[in-house]
Amino acid sequence: MFRTSRDRTSSGGETPERVTSVLGEGISWKGKMTGGGGVRIEGAFDGEISIRGLVVIAERGRVTCEQIRAETIIIAGSVKGDITAHKVEIARTGRVWGSVVTSSFTTDEGAFMKGQITMEDQVDLGFGPVVKDEDEEEEAEAENGQT
Repeated sequence: MFRTSRDRTSSGGETPERVTSVLGEGISWKGKMTGGGGVRIEGAFDGEISIRGLVVIAERGRVTCEQIRAETIIIAGSVKGDITAHKVEIARTGRVWGSVVTSSFTTDEGAFMKGQITMEDQVDLGFGPVVKDEDEEEEAEAENGQT
């Protein structure tokens, strides 16, 4: 009946909401961040973020992206760019310059946002279907008795 925070899953029910990678404080990274799991950004990131999972921008984290797409985005630092996510939270120290498209939006007193918020019943993150690699397909076929 009751779940702990570690038992929570995203709105899709498949992606756990936990951090699996960290971009540490003092690190600046420029490029493309994609994949599954969760990432915590404590340094500076400039580029594209598309994560099937959780993105946390820590208090000293700075992100500049044309668009960030993720299941859940928690912002305690600064973001310059548009956000598309099922769930967006802006902490009291969070700063956002860009538009947000989401189905769940939370903000603490003291948070800052300059842009539009669009609330949708369903948010298409544009990930498409999950593609299995060849090994996973072979294992699935073996389990089903196919060769």
